[in-house]
Amino acid sequence: MEKAAQENSKTLAICSVAELSEEAQALVCPEMRPRAYVTLLMEKNLFPDAVRFLAHGLPKREAVWWAWVCARRSAGDTPPPKIAGALHATEKWIAQPNEENRRAAMESARTAEFSTAAGSAALAAFFSGGSMAPPDAPAVPPGEFLTAKAVAGAVTIAAVAKEPDKAPEKFKAFVTQGLDVTTRIKLWE
Repeated sequence: MEKAAQENSKTLAICSVAELSEEAQALVCPEMRPRAYVTLLMEKNLFPDAVRFLAHGLPKREAVWWAWVCARRSAGDTPPPKIAGALHATEKWIAQPNEENRRAAMESARTAEFSTAAGSAALAAFFSGGSMAPPDAPAVPPGEFLTAKAVAGAVTIAAVAKEPDKAPEKFKAFVTQGLDVTTRIKLWE
């Protein structure tokens, strides 16, 4: 019983920071668990809300991995060099989340542009910790939810940028992938 109450409070906590639409907020109820809420959002075709909820619910590294997977799928087999560079930098940070790789992700995000899925995924890696200021300047930590916002942007861009008519199918596949991550890391049991 206590575990269910903890899961329910997670749903409300995530909803309070994920900047969901009014329609999505109206669907949440105190006894709803996170996975059930995401499923309901998908049933109601509130895809961006489901993405934002997942992005805010996942731990940062796992969220960046999810964004990277979606961006990689969206980029296709032979992405332009700047997109490939951002995907590579993000993958490198996922494998070794250190300061050097975090800063390299930011450089590749700028090159790929933040308006691309790959650029947003790399930006999410940069926002995962450390300082947003140059290395020799006083530290400026990123906001608590900047990684989640960049992840949500990457996943959404990946779903709509190419063949927007197929966005619902892509959103469904991407959200299923995000839910699989929660299962693998035993986030919402």
